[in-house]
Amino acid sequence: MPKQKKNDHVEIIKTWQLPASATLGSAVRAHGLLLELRAKVPLAYKKLLTSDGTTLSLIMPEAEKAAFNAVSSIVSKCLEKIEDLPVIPREIQDILTISATERHRWLADGRLPSAGTRTVKLRGRAKKITFHVFDPKMVVGLLDSGIIEDWREDDAAAAKENRRRAAYKAKLTRSLKGAKTKAKSKDASADKPDADLRGWEDFSAEGFLR
Repeated sequence: MPKQKKNDHVEIIKTWQLPASATLGSAVRAHGLLLELRAKVPLAYKKLLTSDGTTLSLIMPEAEKAAFNAVSSIVSKCLEKIEDLPVIPREIQDILTISATERHRWLADGRLPSAGTRTVKLRGRAKKITFHVFDPKMVVGLLDSGIIEDWREDDAAAAKENRRRAAYKAKLTRSLKGAKTKAKSKDASADKPDADLRGWEDFSAEGFLR
């Protein structure tokens, strides 16, 4: 049985700090950045790159020092532009503390400008999905401005006005329907003038007065 080399169980470690300007204070964003970095790393070493939300760590056996250096170089290079990575839907919802409904509404009316679309294939699914991504600088601007609450107030006022208009329209529709029904009833009565006249049957039997 071959003897194990002394460095078989010796590990080498490298760490990097994820800048707050990249994570934007979001654990969801931090995890998304980790997945983006893993996507650049060779398959055999993806799971060896980990994160606690603020620090990235790469731990490998010393026996694989060449591979360790190669992976470290890839991560370091990717981190140079990590702040520019587009923000995906679940990340912007966490960063701005908004719901999926609000994201869809504000994207549709232009308040959340799209930075383009991205198409991915989810694990275990044959069909690809396409979604909008957002410029991180735009997201930071919204976060700092506090405008989200103003949008919510505007939406609440618009919803209230829409409900008022809908109620008025429904009331008007009922009123017009009632008036139309009444008019039809009146017209039907006018077509039969003898229907409400007392003694009309006797008069009809005797004929006109002589």
